[in-house]
Amino acid sequence: MANTASARKRIRQNERRRERNVARMSRMRTFIKKVELAIQAGDKSAAAEAFKVAQPEMQRAAGKGVIAKNTISRKLSRLSARVKALATA
Repeated sequence: MANTASARKRIRQNERRRERNVARMSRMRTFIKKVELAIQAGDKSAAAEAFKVAQPEMQRAAGKGVIAKNTISRKLSRLSARVKALATA
């Protein structure tokens, strides 16, 4: 239990930040799912468009510190490769 005013304030701040981070992470996952669904459906243009929309959202999450930058780079690279493979197939 927090005894000082500053500790209580930190608890409030942490809770607000956690809620924000959860929302950002959820939003990012939703965009990724849209890309993956388009890839599974075999829809080249929809996959490319969904990826185009998902990319800045994922980078924004990394910029805000919700997820590590290297993790986002890896995920973007793999998604991009899958979209590209779909376009050439």
